[in-house]
Amino acid sequence: MIRKNQRLLNLTNCCIDMVLIIASYVLSVYLWLGLYRNNPNNPALSLLSSNTLVVGIGYAFFMVTIYYAFRLYGSFRFRTLFSETMALMKANLLGVLSVGMLLYLLRVVDFSRGVLVVFYVLSTAFIVLKRVTLRWIFQHYRMLGYNQKHVLIVGNGQLALKYVDSLRRNPQYGFSVMGYVARTEKEGLGNHLGCYEDLPQLLDGPAVDEVVIALEPHETQFMNVIIASCEKQGTKISIIPFYNDFIPARPTIDVIGDIKLINIRTTPLDNLLNAALKRSMDIVGSLILIILTSPIMLIAAIGVRLSSPGPILFRQERVGLNKKTFTMYKFRSMRVNATQDTGWSKNEDPRKTPFGSFIRKTSIDELPQFFNVLKGDMSLIGPRPEIPHYVEQFKETVPLYMVKHQVRPGITGWAQVNGFRGDTSIEGRIKCDIWYIENWNIWLDIRILFMTVFGGMINKEHLTKSKHTKE
Repeated sequence: MIRKNQRLLNLTNCCIDMVLIIASYVLSVYLWLGLYRNNPNNPALSLLSSNTLVVGIGYAFFMVTIYYAFRLYGSFRFRTLFSETMALMKANLLGVLSVGMLLYLLRVVDFSRGVLVVFYVLSTAFIVLKRVTLRWIFQHYRMLGYNQKHVLIVGNGQLALKYVDSLRRNPQYGFSVMGYVARTEKEGLGNHLGCYEDLPQLLDGPAVDEVVIALEPHETQFMNVIIASCEKQGTKISIIPFYNDFIPARPTIDVIGDIKLINIRTTPLDNLLNAALKRSMDIVGSLILIILTSPIMLIAAIGVRLSSPGPILFRQERVGLNKKTFTMYKFRSMRVNATQDTGWSKNEDPRKTPFGSFIRKTSIDELPQFFNVLKGDMSLIGPRPEIPHYVEQFKETVPLYMVKHQVRPGITGWAQVNGFRGDTSIEGRIKCDIWYIENWNIWLDIRILFMTVFGGMINKEHLTKSKHTKE
């Protein structure tokens, strides 16, 4: 039943998209040519005497095909609104660029490019708004018990319990656990429907939409029988591997002959195009920021020089990409001292100068790191780098600490804009850093930049054994 409903929903979704695309095209023609250009006699404004409606219908079919290619029709129970919106924007951009290229190749000169721009904005806005509305409606009805996907669980260990608990905490997903099969009964999983051998009888009918296999390591010998029973009945299968805790949110799989290799630490930045995009953003962004902040840096340099004897810049070795060390630059905020490479920074620190306290609090001391970004040692956004002395300590005491060195360190990062600066948990920072690494996209970097500018420039320093920004 759930599959039949999904096909009907996909068809309805597709038809609504076509109507919205046609309406967007007609409206963009009217807004651009009729209102903005004030050209009421343009033949494109007359649906009866022009091909405007025909063009809109043809383009709607073309865009729906692109949407299918981008996998925008199907269940979105687990797909985030952000990822769906990004896919829609990319699909619409591809469609508009394709039309523009076609018009150029056909030498069509009497077609308004302004209409294409307005159409892109309107069609994207309308379709996103429609999908937001659909999400709200379906989540509401799923929480009321409608449009449920009926799931049968195989196993009764900790993995099965975690799965059931996740579904109970997220009723908007619309999953209903019919029960579980296992050798023994266990509380918290619902109805015990039998043993593994009873699967063929339980699956003989349309009642079960999906089987979720959550076997513990000592039960993997039953896997072949269980999968064979599910496939014989044509039931969809999902597997929670017993090494679930080691797998990232978006693992990749390589195939060597008959062997499948799961890469548990592959990140979006392993893709050359993504890496080039981020590096381009770093180069352009650092150049712009160096120019914009150069007056502030000049004043800061003079202030440091007048505040106490010593160099203007503080240079310190930090650990960066692939565990390679580099020299990080900051404006010196303390008097020259013998513990600057390993000493703890404190809120009330006699080593700090009054001017140094000011530039640290306002993060002005960090501005020379734009040159680190331009050199390629750092990125604008990424995990904060640490000195080798503490890296050696943390890698032994903080789980997954060294994973953050798979990307370039940053001036600011997801951990910092989420409050993990000052006297905060190292474990919390690493959790944020790993989430950022696994979920990176260019829009996330832009979001972090805005959050830093509008909320993260003031450094609320505290007495710290967990801040570890030494000087």
